[in-house]
Amino acid sequence: MKKNLLVVLASVLVIVSLAACSTTPTVAGNAPIVRTLSSSGTGEVYLVPDVAYIYVGVRADADEVSTALDNNNAQANAVAQALKDLGVEAKDIQTTSFNVYPMQDYGMDGTISRSYYVVENTVYITVRDLSKLGTLLDAVVKSGANTINSISFDVQDKADAMVQARDLAIANAIAEAESIAAASGVKLGDLQYVSAYTNNVPMPMYDAKGGSMSAAANVPISAGQLVISANASMTYEIK
Repeated sequence: MKKNLLVVLASVLVIVSLAACSTTPTVAGNAPIVRTLSSSGTGEVYLVPDVAYIYVGVRADADEVSTALDNNNAQANAVAQALKDLGVEAKDIQTTSFNVYPMQDYGMDGTISRSYYVVENTVYITVRDLSKLGTLLDAVVKSGANTINSISFDVQDKADAMVQARDLAIANAIAEAESIAAASGVKLGDLQYVSAYTNNVPMPMYDAKGGSMSAAANVPISAGQLVISANASMTYEIK
């Protein structure tokens, strides 16, 4: 009797469990598929540089380290004075490296022909008046600078140009999305995703014709143009 009762109870539990499962909706695999359309765009804004950055170096050598230091200091002071005479402020002249090291020259037979010391002093100069750049380079060379490296141009205030480049990139992405939708015979729905990136480091346009600057001195320099670029990507729902 007990055994029959247990079988009946087990059967009831199975029926109840099946009934409970039958009332639970199955949603897996029934979610509607959202069709999307993606597009991208770029924007570019061209600028005329208004500032230049230059590394100017002074190198001196002598048999005695004290003499090499004195000679280097004299050359460096002459370069600094030439810069000040041309209106470069002290805040725009920054020492980036100062090195003192021994050197040796060797003869054809491999023996040391000379032992001496080298002193190098490099300064980073910001030139805010590009009309004086050629004259400035000529002056620092004549005053004792041995090396001039890494002349680069920039724009001091790029905020507005970055916004313009971003807006152009987004407008370009919208136009591309509309063009793709029209060619595909579909209509754009709500915007699902948008991303925009602006490169805040202007790239030089080496072949640019506008914005050139030629100095009156013996060192002609062309600033050319710079371009600030932006990229945008967008995703729309397809109606």
